[in-house]
Amino acid sequence: SCDQRGLPLLGRSALRMSILLLGANGQVGCALQRSLAPLWHLKACDRHSADLEDTQALASLIHKEKPGIIVNAAAYTAVDQAESERGEAEAVNTKAVAVLAEVSRDIGALLVHYSTDYVFDGKQEQPYREQDPTNPLSVYGQTKLAGEQALKESGCKHLTFRTSWVYANGGHNFPSTILRLARERDSLSVVADQYGAPTHAELIADVTALCLYRTSLDPGQQKANLGTYHLAAQGKTNWHEFAQHLITAAQEAGLILLTTPERVRAINSDEYTTVAQRPTNSLLNTQNLTETFGIYLPPWQYHARRFIAQIAEQEAK
Repeated sequence: SCDQRGLPLLGRSALRMSILLLGANGQVGCALQRSLAPLWHLKACDRHSADLEDTQALASLIHKEKPGIIVNAAAYTAVDQAESERGEAEAVNTKAVAVLAEVSRDIGALLVHYSTDYVFDGKQEQPYREQDPTNPLSVYGQTKLAGEQALKESGCKHLTFRTSWVYANGGHNFPSTILRLARERDSLSVVADQYGAPTHAELIADVTALCLYRTSLDPGQQKANLGTYHLAAQGKTNWHEFAQHLITAAQEAGLILLTTPERVRAINSDEYTTVAQRPTNSLLNTQNLTETFGIYLPPWQYHARRFIAQIAEQEAK
């Protein structure tokens, strides 16, 4: 049956489905609350109500709630800090994921997990496919890859979405930093030899909801749909071009900046030293996601301009 717009309605079993969302206050977690709440009963947990470093309490919470779907948006994402805090990164990105996988398997829940382009070394020229060899350059990438492997080895039902260059309105991220610096300085220097596709948390959340919705319409297809998918906006840019695009959009939206796009200087990675090494190529091939779920991803510029428009709207109030 269909609703008035011609969309197929969820079956009764899908309507009774409950989702346990972990990492609800993070960039992706906040967006997921908006995308998932209209579809199923949602219990959203932040680090205070579900601490991934306390795996015993985490397992107890899941056994108590018995959700049909667990969405893990929690992660240790301090890439540079992880180089000196391997234990903390492993606790959240690897050990907690292994526990989530085991408990999900035991109760028959579907586990949705998010990984990263940092599982690759960025040395190949083409966008990375799901089956391409992994070779993380950083502790962060290593712990995220180990989490992926724990999921696969557990035998639990899972969907893993690898994404890249994630940002959102609010929080600490590249676009927010660029806008802040553009208000404070009359010129900037930004790396121009690392390539990727900026991906807004809203896009990640909406795609997640669509994948879960379409899988719920045909439970018989669920097994075929499980596995790892690349999820990123379309197109290609580098950090320097991304910064120029943000500043141009901000000027057009009426935001007052000291920096202009022409005053953003392009530099090489060796001129901007970081503790952790980053992949040169972070582009992800998303063809598998499109073919499996029928989802066509927008170009990265779409959400970048929405990001600026939302800031301009808030400041105009």
